[in-house]
Amino acid sequence: MKVEAITLREIQIPLVHFFETSFGRVSNRRIILVTAHCDGVIGWGECVADDGPFYSSEWSETAWATTRQYLAPAILGRQMASASDCVPLMARIRGHRMAKAAVENALWDAEAKQKQIPLWKLLGGTLREIPCGVSIGIQDSIEQLLDKIEIELAVGYQRIKIKVKPGWDLSVLEKIRARWPRITLSCDANSAYTLNDIDHLRKFDQFNLLMIEQPLWDDDIYFHAELQRQLKTAICLDESIHHARDAEEAIETGACRIINIKVGRVGGFSEAIEVHDVCASKNIPVWCGGMLESGIGRSHNIALSTLANFKLPGDVSASKRYWKEDVIDPEIEVTPRGTIQISDEPGTGYTVREDLIEKLTVRKEVFGLGTK
Repeated sequence: MKVEAITLREIQIPLVHFFETSFGRVSNRRIILVTAHCDGVIGWGECVADDGPFYSSEWSETAWATTRQYLAPAILGRQMASASDCVPLMARIRGHRMAKAAVENALWDAEAKQKQIPLWKLLGGTLREIPCGVSIGIQDSIEQLLDKIEIELAVGYQRIKIKVKPGWDLSVLEKIRARWPRITLSCDANSAYTLNDIDHLRKFDQFNLLMIEQPLWDDDIYFHAELQRQLKTAICLDESIHHARDAEEAIETGACRIINIKVGRVGGFSEAIEVHDVCASKNIPVWCGGMLESGIGRSHNIALSTLANFKLPGDVSASKRYWKEDVIDPEIEVTPRGTIQISDEPGTGYTVREDLIEKLTVRKEVFGLGTK
């Protein structure tokens, strides 16, 4: 598989409804897309970096510049036996995992299409149907949040996750549990608390949560271990896990009992599989987190979620929850059981709507052999 050219695009899509976390509120999504042109086959990748350096130090502009100046030149003209061969080629560029993931995943997509096999099989997946949950952001009122939860439960989603922060946590959870005492419920703090809040965080135990996700600092494992020893509720680590070594450290120190794998956060499918395998060997369940992806990134999350240790419902929900019109055909749908059925079509099983992407594109560059 020879990489003949790379196309870099930015598209902008308005969300159906704003999405708010402890970082702030998002109503419009800037998305960087990477297209890998390989021996006449086109593979698509999506960079999950946000519009600003809040969830991560990476953001749209760093992803664009790093891909343009370093990642694309590192792989252009290269002959690869498999998509994973790009990992050592990009290794000298430190960090920038979200940008690397977009490039690598585009190559995995191209390889699956060339071999005429489903991407999920190429990744080593086995699950033919994956369980789905939803992530619901901070709302303008508790009543608005309860209305949204009711809608999602009626659709069939198997797990509800809400965003929390100081001032939007205990009273919200209390109202949810009073109305739905038995639903599978978790919360995500996105690093909104510190260890000084430990007495407050202990109160989360009363709500029978599946997990509390990343309550402390985004770069921390040590203090999460201290917190986990004092909580009955399982801690799930997200931002702290950048690669398999972080996962091993977190498990060995007892910093968490669950790990969220985001393929963009760990730098691509190759590292995501390694994190999965480490967790599987230690009997630590994993699930796939979402980053407000378009259908391209969402279809990659579906493929990853077919690996055997994805035992908890992920954030891979239907296209219509986020977009009036998604960039893939068919759009992603969830069954009344709260699952997504897996396609046997080559590649992701979804067709990229190139016509719509062109309409949404606000900037574009093509890098071929001989370009700088």
